[in-house]
Amino acid sequence: MSIQIPCPHCGKRPLEEFAFGEIFDVPESITDPDVRDIDRAFMHNNPEGPRREAWFHTYGCRRWVYLTRDTRTDQIL
Repeated sequence: MSIQIPCPHCGKRPLEEFAFGEIFDVPESITDPDVRDIDRAFMHNNPEGPRREAWFHTYGCRRWVYLTRDTRTDQIL
């Protein structure tokens, strides 16, 4: 069973229709651009609990959907 994301324009849609989008913070102390890109791409905090997220509805209305999801249970709050 897939996570159902509530799109305000299209209704509840399966997770596979969306692309997760988040810009991660990279410490300002890292000045090498290549290292900054690696950190941005791979070094995620992965916090537990409720988290505000942005999802792009790629195969639907092509708009951003903002929601709060509990990362422990994948429940949309």
